[in-house]
Amino acid sequence: MDWDDVRPKPKAAIVIGEELKTLSVADLKARVAACEAEIVRLTAEIAGRQAHEQAASRLFKS
Repeated sequence: MDWDDVRPKPKAAIVIGEELKTLSVADLKARVAACEAEIVRLTAEIAGRQAHEQAASRLFKS
């Protein structure tokens, strides 16, 4: 038997709706920072996709 099969899979760092009462203030602050970083990443992805769509639209309207 392989030990990788026995070990529990790592849990996602942040689960939306997860109980927060068991987390420390430091854990809560870390989660906020992680969420803010993810928002920045998502916003950049949206901007990139919108720019791509606009460029394609301009190309095909010409």
